[in-house]
Amino acid sequence: MRAPSALLPVLLVLVAALATSGCATLVDTPPAPVETALRQAGVPASSLAVVAYPLDAPGTGLRLNADRPMAPASTMKTITAVVALDRLGPNSRGQTQLLASGALRDGRLEGPLVLKGGGDADLDWPALWAMLRELRERHGVRELAGGIVVDRGLFNPARPDIGAPRFDEQAEFPYNVIPDALHLNGSLLQYDFWSDDRGLTVRPYPQFGGLAIDTSAVLLNDKPCKDWDDDWKPSRFEALPEGGGRLVLAGGFPRGCQVSQSLNVLDRQWETAQALRQLWGSLGGTLSGEIREGATPEGARVLAQHRDRPLAELLRPVMKSSDNALARMLFLRLGASAAQPGEDTREAAARVVREWFAAQKIDTAGLALENGSGLSRSERASAAQMAAMLQASARGAHGPELLATLPVAGVDGTLSRRFKGTAAEGRARMKTGTLRDVVALAGFVPDSTGKTWIVVAIVNDDQAAKARPAIDALVDWVARR
Repeated sequence: MRAPSALLPVLLVLVAALATSGCATLVDTPPAPVETALRQAGVPASSLAVVAYPLDAPGTGLRLNADRPMAPASTMKTITAVVALDRLGPNSRGQTQLLASGALRDGRLEGPLVLKGGGDADLDWPALWAMLRELRERHGVRELAGGIVVDRGLFNPARPDIGAPRFDEQAEFPYNVIPDALHLNGSLLQYDFWSDDRGLTVRPYPQFGGLAIDTSAVLLNDKPCKDWDDDWKPSRFEALPEGGGRLVLAGGFPRGCQVSQSLNVLDRQWETAQALRQLWGSLGGTLSGEIREGATPEGARVLAQHRDRPLAELLRPVMKSSDNALARMLFLRLGASAAQPGEDTREAAARVVREWFAAQKIDTAGLALENGSGLSRSERASAAQMAAMLQASARGAHGPELLATLPVAGVDGTLSRRFKGTAAEGRARMKTGTLRDVVALAGFVPDSTGKTWIVVAIVNDDQAAKARPAIDALVDWVARR
């Protein structure tokens, strides 16, 4: 049967639109630019998982190895972010409290002062000083007669860093920090390093009077200053009698080099105790008794508190800068919100994520969670699961909050140097993921008509780093459609 001639122009327009949209059918082979880039990288298509489709047409687009569980690297942070926004709320905030249960008489606080951690991501040195100053000036506390108790019990275990295996050989650097509920100054201390022909000098900031730094095992080399950490070796810290501490550094350091670097090399309880003594003393206060870890007494009253930024704001550094410690912290806060008595907080967080997926009718087969940051050798998610999660977020109440946190292609965050001069520049918003054998992208890409696509691409391969151009070619292919 022939179509009426009056309908032919309409049908031709419709056929042309379907042919050029790229979303009328489901395709299971990579686009030509992606295949070319994979071939040049020496990475087989079997190492690539892709899901790409228009937000309003999830049954179309491109699917390749979509249901295979993959190591997602830092794209895992999108899962933590989406579930935390939905379950905790974009305005949820962690807090730190100073509490007491003893009586206050003539400036003397009977019983211990409690410093209670509540997953406060912004508790730095000035914030702790301000809380102690409020205790000193608003409440008139002069003497802490019962010492200080540091309560990290919001998370179980309270010190997840103790006994944790090293992820790599740079466990002391900021990206490897394992947070606890106190997380004072990000569990980091800043160090200024400089060297000359006589050796290496190190000065911490702030300086703790009881800390001695031994650099006798550090050998000077002739490497460029930018490669100063190439020969860095794990350090050793030991607490000394009477509250002192000794930090022994090892490895190599370039001659004539100056570097400032924050490191996690001290025992955090020792560091917290030193900070409390020093800051309280600077405010004219006196301290009797020990500073120890413990639980908050029943009925303790709040004397001062500090709160971090709302969750929606904290997610900006988590996503744009791929902050692992903050992502871990939010994952733990997610777990603490639902943990049963005695339950491991990380296991509780994984349960919350799976329950959220189930509520969204997203299959959880193969989904494996460890710390919510992607800095893991065991975390797994499929491209299909991540795409479905992004679709649920985009249609949910907090989609705009997530979108605002994602790096913008060629503009900021971990995408600031990628996609320059491409159709995706300034338009695509995507979370990156990189490990030794993983490269990945997950997020939203507008095509040439302004229609938003969900794009998830993950490469797991020994040569994954060489396959980044293939993933970039996929994003550019979508942006140009």
